[in-house]
Amino acid sequence: MSSAAQAEQMTPRQIARAFSGLLLALLVAVLSSTIVSNALPTILADLNGSQSQYTWVVTATLLASTASTPIWGKLSDLFSKKMLYQLAIVIYTAGSVLGGISQSMPELIAFRAVQGLGLGGLQALVQVVIAAMISPRDRGRYSGYIGAVFALGTVSGPLLGGLIVDSPLGWRWCFWITVPIAVLAFIVLGKTLHLPVVKQQVKIDWLGATLLVGGVSLLLIWVSLAGGSFAWWSVSSLLYVLGGVAALALAVFVESRVSNPVVPLRLFRGRTFTLAVLGSLAVGTAMFGGAVFLGQYYQLARGYSPTHAGLMTVPMMLGLFLSSTIAGQVISRTGRTKSWMVGGAVLLVASLFLLSTVDHDTNLVLMGCYLALLGLGVGALMQNLVLVVQNTVAMKDMGSSSSVVTFFRSLGGAAGVSALGALLAAKVSDHVSSALAGLGISGGTQSSGGSLNVGALPEPIQSIVRAAYGDSIGSVFFAGAIIAVVTLLAVLFIKEVPLRRSIDLTEGAPAVAGTGISGVVSTPSGRPLAGAALTLTDATGQQVARAVSGEDGRYELTAAPNSSYVLIASAGRYQPSATGITVNGQAVRRDVKMTGAGGLGGVVRSRGGQPVGGATLVLTDFRGEVVASVVTGGDGWYHVEDLPGGTYTLTVAAPAHRPTAAAVSTVDGEEAVHDVELDSAAELAGVVRTGRGRPVPEAQVTLLDVAGEVVATTYSDEEGRYRFPDVPAGDYTLVTSGFAPVSAPLAVRPGRLVSRDVEVGHATA
Repeated sequence: MSSAAQAEQMTPRQIARAFSGLLLALLVAVLSSTIVSNALPTILADLNGSQSQYTWVVTATLLASTASTPIWGKLSDLFSKKMLYQLAIVIYTAGSVLGGISQSMPELIAFRAVQGLGLGGLQALVQVVIAAMISPRDRGRYSGYIGAVFALGTVSGPLLGGLIVDSPLGWRWCFWITVPIAVLAFIVLGKTLHLPVVKQQVKIDWLGATLLVGGVSLLLIWVSLAGGSFAWWSVSSLLYVLGGVAALALAVFVESRVSNPVVPLRLFRGRTFTLAVLGSLAVGTAMFGGAVFLGQYYQLARGYSPTHAGLMTVPMMLGLFLSSTIAGQVISRTGRTKSWMVGGAVLLVASLFLLSTVDHDTNLVLMGCYLALLGLGVGALMQNLVLVVQNTVAMKDMGSSSSVVTFFRSLGGAAGVSALGALLAAKVSDHVSSALAGLGISGGTQSSGGSLNVGALPEPIQSIVRAAYGDSIGSVFFAGAIIAVVTLLAVLFIKEVPLRRSIDLTEGAPAVAGTGISGVVSTPSGRPLAGAALTLTDATGQQVARAVSGEDGRYELTAAPNSSYVLIASAGRYQPSATGITVNGQAVRRDVKMTGAGGLGGVVRSRGGQPVGGATLVLTDFRGEVVASVVTGGDGWYHVEDLPGGTYTLTVAAPAHRPTAAAVSTVDGEEAVHDVELDSAAELAGVVRTGRGRPVPEAQVTLLDVAGEVVATTYSDEEGRYRFPDVPAGDYTLVTSGFAPVSAPLAVRPGRLVSRDVEVGHATA
């Protein structure tokens, strides 16, 4: 991609502001996936839903989100990422509003699918947008924040959903509560997110997208309906499977032929990419499956309220929050991810096998420990699997690669909810049948085991059903543990590649190919400068690599050897610089010292320490020319921008204070600080008159201090008026010469107007 197509790199402050909007949108996405988990039994009871529709409320969202994720990712490689993200927010908001007014289960499922279309964009594009702003090395800490938001949304979702259901608001507010947050995210992103838009001729692969969405949808629908609406081994199952496999096979064929595929198949040639995709499957199964079925376990098997059920999942979310945040901070400093992913995979497998031992009377403290281990494992894996993929692909494929990993994670969640839901229903039915048979009752499974309104069943049947749900949940986690073994094997074989500091890869080169160019960006005084954008161009002016200096001012770029390049550095108000570099196969060290205009700032205070607002500051150069003038705010602060290095005279004047002047010096590119203290002053005025009261013009009025020194002298005007506008506080003697000189003592207090009329021959107050 040419350098002309790139916008100037966002500063750390701009990134932080835009990142807050991304986190708000991501919080909305996570909340929508978890807030209904504890509300589902109440929703289905109100809308007369069945057991099969229980999982469809969740699966509909996951299905639409999963199927649309690669499309969102590909569109982000071709169009404005900001516009697409805001469009995803609009679609999600529309689905949420419609979901809250649903009058039947089919309506609710359909509107949840609309929500899913928007969620597919929110979850896929958040990684793409971050990748366009931040280098992989610095992206670690941001990934930790994303994991923290996942934890916050996942823990607060079930709890918030339970509170809403148990409150007079009712379950419909589970859909409406996130709408204000989505609107706020839309506004924040509109004002803060500024990314380059690549203008190019595009041809979207609609056929491939349709085949991909159709194939995935058919297989997920088959997993959801098999064993309920029709048998696993039946003609219907065969048709669903054949249709799904055929559609996916055609999608692969189409993707290998078109110029702009939705899922670039060449990405799967990379070992890291393929293994990360496999590893994401089990993470999705654990994350979504755990959230959905844990709520059902605590409410149906243990008899807790929706609010209490949400509180019981806090250990898992606390573990997810801690591991994702800590891992993100450490990874940003070290650039190493594999040890965290391996540790997370081990914890994931171990915790799921431990949870497979759960039944209807398991000690809840022990179960909380198991859930905390599960959260630690998911938190260390979830974002890092995306991060290692982004570290190995070029910016032009960032959207597709990130969305494919997210796609398979969502696919694992959707398939997990469907398949594990079917497994749970089958196990519950078996347990209920066995228990009823032991009591000499037959044929009661359909009416008892299939009911989600357990509280309405007769007491003996109610106990049987609760025990059946409790004893069946272990099978769900055992199946999840088997799938998690795939994740462990995948991360074990991922090759460790240190995270790069550059935003993009060298065009046409692999992640680790080429020669490293590194150095430190500093200010004229030698202080490290963070957030400086560095661009490497070749002899034709084409962009080769791009990076942003870290907190320590360091940067790293990769370039092909035996070539000459130009290193361009730019940062805020500093002057851009260009340096020629020749790469001969050896690592190149090139430090960059920025030069440019600086600034001057400080606070104006009175002697008593109070800030002085409305003070006028004038800055003049050595020739006496005015360079800048500013007025202090109510807090006394002032700031002069774009000030070249040099020596200046700073003059400050304010009402009720004596003016002052001082010499100040600034350095190119540096922010100088100079505080000012003003002495308080008063104004002395009056009228000189004769004994008969007539004004005396041209009378000389002199102010003497306590030592008898002359402080100031003035003359009265035609009406006898005189004025001393700037008198320091203190004791004085006022001497007036007219017909005959007179003198009188005088006390001046700071900040006051002192009025003293003078009568020639004697003084009067």
